[in-house]
Order: sequence, then structure tokens, then C-alpha cells
Amino acid sequence: MEKSRFEQYARVAAVALLVLGCVLVVQPFIGAILFAGVLVMSTWPAYAWLVHRWKGRRTLAALAIVLGLVILLCLPVALAAQSLIVHSTGAVEAVRSFLERKESMQLPAWLVGLPMVGAWLNDYWQLLLESREELVALAKRLAEPAKTMFLALGAGIGQGLVQILLALFVAFFFYRDGEQVRLLLLEGARRLAGADHGEKIVATAQSAIRGVVYGLIGTAFAQAVVALVGFIIAGVPGAMLLAALTFILSLVPMGPVLVWGGAAAWLYAHDQTGWSIFMVVYGVAIISSVDNFVKPILMSRAGNLSMLLVVLGVFGGAVAFGFIGLFVGPALLAVAWSLVKTWIDVTEKDEEKAAA
Repeated sequence: MEKSRFEQYARVAAVALLVLGCVLVVQPFIGAILFAGVLVMSTWPAYAWLVHRWKGRRTLAALAIVLGLVILLCLPVALAAQSLIVHSTGAVEAVRSFLERKESMQLPAWLVGLPMVGAWLNDYWQLLLESREELVALAKRLAEPAKTMFLALGAGIGQGLVQILLALFVAFFFYRDGEQVRLLLLEGARRLAGADHGEKIVATAQSAIRGVVYGLIGTAFAQAVVALVGFIIAGVPGAMLLAALTFILSLVPMGPVLVWGGAAAWLYAHDQTGWSIFMVVYGVAIISSVDNFVKPILMSRAGNLSMLLVVLGVFGGAVAFGFIGLFVGPALLAVAWSLVKTWIDVTEKDEEKAAA
């Protein structure tokens, strides 16, 4: 009896040690594995189309999809990281020199000449300029911390690039062996939720992931494209780099404002007031409006996921998984939210059937 109990304890201890060892081995790659799963589920129709078109060549189709994702995701991230690291010092110095130039702090003549409000704006602006010396001193004190912050942000995005590359490496095998992975997921869902609801749960999770990913990446890509057009029209230097930054910052609420607002400030500082006004109007009416129209349409497939959950997923995912958490966090919350809604609906239907 004692020997049998000892053998049971030994088996439990062996399984526990095995699980713990596996967790320790996989733990550094959990974020990348989750992101790979999100990407594969989102782009599986495109992969299946390529497999059919190329007569079952799964490895070639997987390689083509991964290379496409490298261009779509890695290129903007690499450009954004390079821009922050290389140009952060120059940007901070430009802001400081702008504040130190007295003539740059004066309102343009056309604004002062506006009827009724022009004189009032000029008087109020002159009142603000009385504390100009303190403003310049504050800018000098904050210059070095600002440089350090931008460099750290660029390094963080660079680390995110490494995570994305690792996730794409994992995604290649998920694509290639996708049928086996899909069968395992379906079997696991059937065992957890029953034969009737297993496939529905997997389909619900896949739909939620697609909705969130299409909403986030689709909106980011659309904002980057329209921002690039605006920067080129206004003659802002480094338009491609600024568009890449817009792609990254569009994942954060109000993030693109920092890019096109900075471009408008640069134009104004270089005495291009008309183009500065154009940049502000274009940014408000076109760039930022994309987020209000495109994202709800694309994310409707996620079951009308609350924007609060998206925001919490973006910031919480970034804290938990780093840069790729910007994508993984909202996807996980979308899946959880959709599964809860499905579970509630199924429970209500089962109760109605039982009552009938």
C-alpha cells in the first residue's frame, strides 16, 4: 500500500517537474508564440489560397506569406527604430534652438491682423512670452533626458523588431504544419467544451483575432499611407520615416498626432506657415479621421469589441509582452470577450431548451 502511494507521489512529482521545466524553457518565447498564432489565424485564408494556387506546396506558400509579413511589419518597425535612434538628438536640438530664437516666438502677421480676435491673441501671446527665459531654461534642462528617452524608445522598438522576427520564424512552422495544429486545437476544444460547442469556440476565437488584427494593422497601414501622402505634399523631409512612425504610433490612441503635429511645428519653425496650417487641417481631417472610420469597420468582425478593451489590451499587452504585446494584448482580450459572449448565449439556449 505504501509502495503504491509512493509511486503515485513520484509520478505526480515527475509530471510537475516536467511541466515546470517546459514552462521555464518556453517562457522567454511565450509572447512570440502567441503573436505567431495571432498572425497565422489572421492570414490563414491567404495561405490556403496560395497552397491551392501552387498545387499543395505548403512550404513554399508558408515562405511567401512570411516574407510578405516581413515587408509589412518589419520594414516600418525598422524604419521607426532607426529614425528615433539617429534623429532624436537633432530633433531635440532643433526644438531648443527654435525656443531660443526670439523671432520664431512671434505670431505671424496674418494671425495678428485678424479682426476681433487678432489683437487679443497677440496680447495673450506676449503675456506668455514674458516667461520665455524660464521656458528656454526648462528646455535646456529637459534636453538630455529627452534624448535619453528617445534613444530608449528606439531601442525598445528595435527589441520589438527582434521579437517580430522570432514570431515570424515560429509562424513559418505553424503555416507549414497548420493542418496538424488545427486538428489539435479542435480536439482540445471538443474535449473542453464538448463535441457540440468545440468547433464553434475555435471559429469564434479565430473571428475575434482576425477582427482585432485587421482593425489594428489595417488602420495603422491606412494612416501611414495617408500620412505619407500629406508629408510629401507639404514637403516635410524624411516622409518615409515619419510614415513608419505613424504606423507604429497608430497602435496607441492619439499617437499619430505626435507625428503630424511635429511636422506642422517644423513647417511653422521654417517660416512655412501655409503648409503648417495645411498639415494641421490634413492631420485632423484625414490622418486622424481614418482611426474613426476604418477601425470600427474592420473590427466589427471581432464582435463589436469595446474600444476600452482594445486600449487596455494595447497597454497591458505592451507591459506583459513588450512591443509585440501591442498586437497580442487586444487579440487575447478579444478572444476572451467573444468566448464569454458565446458561453452566455449557449447557456441561455440550453436553459430555454430545458424549460421547453
